[in-house]
Amino acid sequence: MIVELGHFALILACLVAVLQSTIPLIGAHKRWPGWMAMAEPAAVAQLLLTAAAFAALTHAFVTSDFSVRLVVLNSHTDKPMLYKVTGVWGNHEGSMLLWVLIVALFGAAVAWFGTNLPPTLKARVLAVQGMIGLAFILFILLTSNPFLRMAVPPFNGQDLNPLLQDPGLAFHPPFLYLGYVGLSMTFSFAVAALIEGRVDAAWGRWVRPWTLAAWVFLTIGIGLGSWWAYYELGWGGFWFWDPVENASFMPWLIAAALLHSAIVVEKREALKSWTILMAIIAFGFSMVGAFITRSGVLTSVHAFATDPERGVFLLAILAVFMIGALTLFAMRAGVMQARGVFSMVSRESALVLNNILLSVAAFVVFVGTIWPLVAEMAFDRKLSVGAPFFNAAFSPFMLALGLVLPIGAMLPWKRARLGRIMRALMPALVLALAIGALAWAMQSGRSALGPVGLFLAAWLIMGAGIDLWSRTGRGQGRLARLTRLPRADWGKAVAHAGLGVTMAGVAAMMAWQQEDIRVMRTGDEVTLAGHTIRLDEVHEIEGPNYLSTTATFTLSRGGRVLGQMHPEKRVYPVAAMPTTEAALDNGFLRDIYIALGDRQEGGGWAVRSYYKPLANWIWGGSILMALGGFLSLSDRRFRVAAGARRQVQGVPAE
Repeated sequence: MIVELGHFALILACLVAVLQSTIPLIGAHKRWPGWMAMAEPAAVAQLLLTAAAFAALTHAFVTSDFSVRLVVLNSHTDKPMLYKVTGVWGNHEGSMLLWVLIVALFGAAVAWFGTNLPPTLKARVLAVQGMIGLAFILFILLTSNPFLRMAVPPFNGQDLNPLLQDPGLAFHPPFLYLGYVGLSMTFSFAVAALIEGRVDAAWGRWVRPWTLAAWVFLTIGIGLGSWWAYYELGWGGFWFWDPVENASFMPWLIAAALLHSAIVVEKREALKSWTILMAIIAFGFSMVGAFITRSGVLTSVHAFATDPERGVFLLAILAVFMIGALTLFAMRAGVMQARGVFSMVSRESALVLNNILLSVAAFVVFVGTIWPLVAEMAFDRKLSVGAPFFNAAFSPFMLALGLVLPIGAMLPWKRARLGRIMRALMPALVLALAIGALAWAMQSGRSALGPVGLFLAAWLIMGAGIDLWSRTGRGQGRLARLTRLPRADWGKAVAHAGLGVTMAGVAAMMAWQQEDIRVMRTGDEVTLAGHTIRLDEVHEIEGPNYLSTTATFTLSRGGRVLGQMHPEKRVYPVAAMPTTEAALDNGFLRDIYIALGDRQEGGGWAVRSYYKPLANWIWGGSILMALGGFLSLSDRRFRVAAGARRQVQGVPAE
């Protein structure tokens, strides 16, 4: 009965979405306050109904209701409760229901917190958001119904994919979807502004918090996914340029560009056309990600589904929204003329360069991701685009971005003197060069990757600190003034420093990682980067829903025991699938990573051991970037959209 109620609630949400996407839009066009006012209760109702449907599906998973087909395919009575709950979104149908729930959540958030928005703009934003919700609810009801029943319920289920039964990946999809779907809100603001025929400083201020929130959630989601891949898959890597990884990375890059260009719209009323275009493209890339993971056109370990029918439906949704938005963009080009002028050396120019670098980097990733599909369709050739292409084509843009970021962050608006900024940044530049030179002198090889990465990291981190310090003025009391700086200033500095920390981790791991692969028997030892790893024993353990072959290794350095490590090789009998659980000895400057392989015919076990310098800096930097975003969001100027109060009161022009 609860399942049927959930299905009925989703159908009602579809009907509410129809009303939300039409009546407020008509009301805004006709200037009918009553019709416009319907947008807010409709948005809240859509959230409540979608939440009821999601709760009903969650109840079916928690209670192991095997009369529901989705529960049979993705759950089991012996599965731990955490994974019963996360199994709700660990599949295609449930993940799309989560997607729709977050679309509705963002719409309701605008209804609740958008008190400073003009009534016509608010109605149009909620109407466009309602259209997005409607499209995806129809997609679920017509192609991906999660509430289908089994004619003859089995006694037990087929279990969730064992790779997904992990805390890191359990919370990865919700954060990723908050980022993906958060970009639908910036799309709604962009389309609403185009319909209204008005893009000004107030609009730039309104769209920034939603863009920042989406970027923060994407940062957390990508970081969790990278961390999971690092310790769960047993390959010892943090990023593989997998198509689905790229599908989340592209919106992240475009969202970062959009966030910075919206600042120019707010402060100087320039880059209007570019910012609107970025808002449209950012959501387009989110839709491309949904298409890649659910159509089966590209192979990925992260893919949810391989149904071409669903892929065609998603492609149709993408085409309708993108063609419609870009057509409207072309029609309204005349109302997006820039007002502010600025010199070649200015904060505005630096942000333009920032946008170009991020956008071209995203385009490079897009081409590398989609090219195998294009080659197969157009030339009937099967190609694989891997890490060598992405590393060679993508890295120069990140190098340039790292070089200009500290300088651009300190440039004044409109007109600046570059020499003055460089004098302030000279201590950071000298120290960063010294760190890079030291790394070059100490490394055994002669690759420039590690030293350049550490130079950029130091440059970004110290540049962010100097930027903050420069805002405290002169004379005594600078420390006190530092603590009273706006949170947005602190957030920017922390996020930029976080990018530097991540760059350091990536460069160090790629340049100086050491690897050892061999067959080991009990009592065997291996020396890795000054550490001694000894295999003590291998034994069998029975888990709640798996069988584990667990090894015990003793890690020591210079005769001093640092601890024991326990890598596992698990087999999930229901799914008949093995997984690798790597053992990690974490440190501030390095990780020791051990993965247990298969038993060998001649005796012993295949063992992969890695020394990974600065590994945790990768995810530490992600945490700092997300923290910087949250600090900026907590700034009161973001929450109340103070820029809206400076707008000219009255009815916006059509």
